[in-house]
Amino acid sequence: MRYYDKLIFELSRPGRSAFSLPSEAGSFKPTSGSIWRETPLDLPEVSEPDVVRHYTNLSQMNFGVDTGFYPLGSCTMKYNPKINEEIVSQFNGIHPLQPASTTEGVKAVYDFMDKALAEITGMKHFTFLPCAGAHGELTGLMLIREYHMSRGDSARTKIIVPDSAHGTNPASAAVCGLDVVVVKSRPDGLVDVEDLKPLLGPDIAGIMMTNPNTLGLFERDIKEIAELVHGCGGLLYYDGANMNPLLGVVRPGDMGFDVMHLNLHKTFSTPHGGGGPGSGPVGVSERLVHLLDKPRVSGFHGNFGVILRACAYILSLGRENIKLAGRLSTLAANYIKESLKDSFKLPIESVCKHEFVFDGLREAGEVTTLDVAKRLLDYGFHAPTIYFPLLFHQALMIEPTETESLQTLDEFIDVMHTIAKEASATPDLLKTAPHNTPIGRPDETTAARQPVLKYSRQ
Repeated sequence: MRYYDKLIFELSRPGRSAFSLPSEAGSFKPTSGSIWRETPLDLPEVSEPDVVRHYTNLSQMNFGVDTGFYPLGSCTMKYNPKINEEIVSQFNGIHPLQPASTTEGVKAVYDFMDKALAEITGMKHFTFLPCAGAHGELTGLMLIREYHMSRGDSARTKIIVPDSAHGTNPASAAVCGLDVVVVKSRPDGLVDVEDLKPLLGPDIAGIMMTNPNTLGLFERDIKEIAELVHGCGGLLYYDGANMNPLLGVVRPGDMGFDVMHLNLHKTFSTPHGGGGPGSGPVGVSERLVHLLDKPRVSGFHGNFGVILRACAYILSLGRENIKLAGRLSTLAANYIKESLKDSFKLPIESVCKHEFVFDGLREAGEVTTLDVAKRLLDYGFHAPTIYFPLLFHQALMIEPTETESLQTLDEFIDVMHTIAKEASATPDLLKTAPHNTPIGRPDETTAARQPVLKYSRQ
């Protein structure tokens, strides 16, 4: 067994300690015996080097954007500039309960971000209450419902969602009490306007759209869609998960959207994954501003660290350079797509934005998209998003982001070509991958349904 395969309790030895305290440190006596534990804490007894090595090794077992390339479509796992961390570290001493008069700087950051995000997106104002993207989706849908209810229009109980939408869209709509109506995509991957028209009526609250959509394609008919939905009295909701390629190029507000959320922890470079941290501020057009709650920040300054990192990112790029982020991510995605389409099936031949989708290998045999993803880990790359969107059976969604060098992209392309050759010559190599990771292929279904979350000492 390797050193880092051991649990901290397996390194424990009786009497071993990582600290030494003066004898009087243990002389404290509480006023009441009721707070004393009846049994000692069951803690591992380890030395300081053991502790440091154990947790350092654990941290290196996880894949991170600081250690490798994430071609992770739809999630924008971009590099996080270290200047962001340096700036946030200067605010670590803020206490959530200190007087408001001493936190005027925090308020100034939120005021600036409101103006900056409004300028970037074409919205009028933002609320920073939502703590994540899905939370932002729900908040935006609640604003849409409240808008209609405040006008006495209680019949609008349906929301239109494209079949290429993010999975959170219909889930958020259901939680909000709205019935989901699916609009189909055309063979070119875009919303079928002719399929949309008969769905519109007095019971439609609005439509949820991601533009570019989950295939990485820009919805060219967005102005017509906006006119049709507004024409039946509905509103347009913009899922900001794919905002990255549009930065400084085009704004959702100018497309006709009324409500949107932004994933600050994606588009604006702050760390995310593993359930957080995140921030999903919601922006609204002029007609919905009166529905925003005040204050527009959640308790204890909200997710201020995420907000501040995003603020640093925006200020670092500035008005002149923020548009390069979208253009470079689009260039990188198209470069990879065109370089790999001879080895992987490209179901839609079109210029993409920040991401695109393959439908498995051209010469797959028994090799699946899952096998390709697992084999990528052996070469030091994180796997892309797989089996999403659901429009393609062997979907492989790739998103390089603007922060990767040409050298990194070329290395990834070379590895993908190598894997394609392996799939034909030695398919078992892929079927049993990964081979160079701390663990192989776990039973993912059992791991999800019957997780072992704590160590039990026998």
